[in-house]
Amino acid sequence: MYADLEGKTALVTGAGKKTGIGFAIAENLAANGCHVIVADLGAEGSDGGVVSSGSVQEMETVAAELRRRFEVQTMAVSVDVTSNDSLQKMVATVSADFPRVDILCNNAGAVFGVPNAIHTYDEKDWLKTIDVNLHSVFRVTRAVLPLMFGQPGSIINTASRGGKVPPLFNGAYAVAKAGVIMLTKVMAKELAGAGFRVNAICPGQIHTDLEDWRAPLEAGFLDKTVEERNEAMRQTIPLNRVGSPDEVGRLVAFLASEASSYITGQAINVTGGQLMEL
Repeated sequence: MYADLEGKTALVTGAGKKTGIGFAIAENLAANGCHVIVADLGAEGSDGGVVSSGSVQEMETVAAELRRRFEVQTMAVSVDVTSNDSLQKMVATVSADFPRVDILCNNAGAVFGVPNAIHTYDEKDWLKTIDVNLHSVFRVTRAVLPLMFGQPGSIINTASRGGKVPPLFNGAYAVAKAGVIMLTKVMAKELAGAGFRVNAICPGQIHTDLEDWRAPLEAGFLDKTVEERNEAMRQTIPLNRVGSPDEVGRLVAFLASEASSYITGQAINVTGGQLMEL
């Protein structure tokens, strides 16, 4: 329990589905006494990505559950992180109920147009993938910072192991996440004087909808069964297992708290040892 988080307010994008990392982040922050704003696209069905975003009903359910379980204030708000107009509406909605935001978690992400190699990738899907995963971190941060200025805060960006080690046939996502890592470092330098710490997390194999989607796809490429692919993948992980969203969420709570008060500008691997390089 990080006592210093109690009573603070956190905004988490991409948090509308209980099966995702965003929910685990929101859950861990709420468990430490944070009021939580659950932000997601709120679209019914898929937005064209390989994994759908949280619907309005899912977002409301998540917010209600966190409010009931942890006795904190919560809000569910729909937002398109690729639209500045949508972000301004979100900020107006949030500021009506919360005087400030102390913790911003840029977790929203999506993948479009995969699997494809560079020479077959559709340009529209390539640009949309980079827009959602990289440019949104810039847009959301710029929009929310006015609610954060005035006292110290923490920003945590969700990057990926794929931002450090290139995956096959998923180039736009890898490029975007590499960009998130550098953007995190830029933000850490530029915002340090205002009392903000900015870090990124780099999850590896985590049991989410994205991992469930990727497993049969990779099995097909490798001409293996899903079970064979999963076993081969586990053998690349020293801890010999896939991680859980909760393990990622616990790291975010640490980075948001004063327990990590001398850590900023870092991109921290959450990979079970699958990636040990910086």
